[in-house]
Amino acid sequence: MVDADETFVIVGGGLAGAKAAETLRAEGFTGRVILLCDERDRPYERPPLSKGFLVGKEERESVFVHEPSWYAQADVELHLGQPAVAIDRARHEVRLGDGTVVGYDKLLLTTGAEPRRLDIPGTDLNGVHHLRRLAHAERLKGVLGALGRDNGHLVIAGAGWIGLEVAAAARGFGAEVTVVEPEPTPLHGVLGPELGGVFQQMHSEHGVRFHFGAKLTEIVGQDGLVLAARTDDGDEHPAHAVLAAIGAAPRTALAESAGLDLAGRAHGGGISVDASLRTSDPDIFAAGDVASARHPVLDTRLRVEHWANALNGGPAAARAMLGRPVSYDRIPYFFSDQYDMGLEYSGWAPPGSYDQVVIRGDATKREFIAFWLSEGRVLAGMNVNVWDVTDPIQQLIRTGARPDQERLADPGTPLEFLLEASEGD
Repeated sequence: MVDADETFVIVGGGLAGAKAAETLRAEGFTGRVILLCDERDRPYERPPLSKGFLVGKEERESVFVHEPSWYAQADVELHLGQPAVAIDRARHEVRLGDGTVVGYDKLLLTTGAEPRRLDIPGTDLNGVHHLRRLAHAERLKGVLGALGRDNGHLVIAGAGWIGLEVAAAARGFGAEVTVVEPEPTPLHGVLGPELGGVFQQMHSEHGVRFHFGAKLTEIVGQDGLVLAARTDDGDEHPAHAVLAAIGAAPRTALAESAGLDLAGRAHGGGISVDASLRTSDPDIFAAGDVASARHPVLDTRLRVEHWANALNGGPAAARAMLGRPVSYDRIPYFFSDQYDMGLEYSGWAPPGSYDQVVIRGDATKREFIAFWLSEGRVLAGMNVNVWDVTDPIQQLIRTGARPDQERLADPGTPLEFLLEASEGD
């Protein structure tokens, strides 16, 4: 039983932490809830930062998880602009940057991830950007608008989701865009070589230039301004701004200094947690981008950096803190919007884990579903401009289905039928 005098502390002011606080109150916890945020903005959602907010379709207020008044109404003590710098596990205390010490009975770490930095000359120039926080998005939004007005050039390092979404936003403003990517296709490490060409073609049709098989080696500038970006194959691209979109690293320093177990690089790093999102310390939990959990369905340890994991992981951790039985088994899910294309991806199929890709529909028209299979079993599915199919796709993954591949590729065969057929087998 949870005592009303207990104090639950949440470190991290993103979606996972905010939804965990909301869940604690919704589940009847009457003790103290303290939410520590190192940013000065109250908790917000990150997808709009490279999508709706960045392109100007969503207002700033729309990104926040709760209204400003919600925290007082829910009796959640919100501390903004105050990073947690140390955990004393023996004393059950968190020390903040200003020296304040906060005691806890249960602690949840939702410290998220931070953008990886380019380690090349010129990254100190004013025109070099990252995109992770609301302040980054506000600044970048203004830059894209100026580039569009002045026929300016943006060079993006990395053809992952963030890089491609920003490329689409930049073209919407009218900026010239070059994407530099060491792999042979966009999204190579996520989708493999089979689907990357679809995204390359789409962006090329919208005027984006790609430079594959290369990395940035220097950002050239003068008087603090960016002038060009050089690559390791000797090319130089005109640039008035550069975005580093080369991935994110879990923010594990707090956990590591406290002696909590961390996951290895093979599993994406992060704080090692069990299926209930409990760390190696029974009174400390972790959720969201920073957590590397053993997945009960996929039978692997993985760290997921997507919106749905924060949305669902925070509440799951909150219930576990309350002593409820929790087995966090959500199928990984994310979505993306680029130009007139929308997609949803469910599952987990990193390169090397699958032996076949089955396409259902017409990939050239960008209206299809792609399935990644291993020995006939569905590992992942991505629906592109095809809607209301996420549930059956996730069920195919969850049940370990091995559907007939001709029917799997046939848009006329309902996915629900394939589920029933697999269950019958």
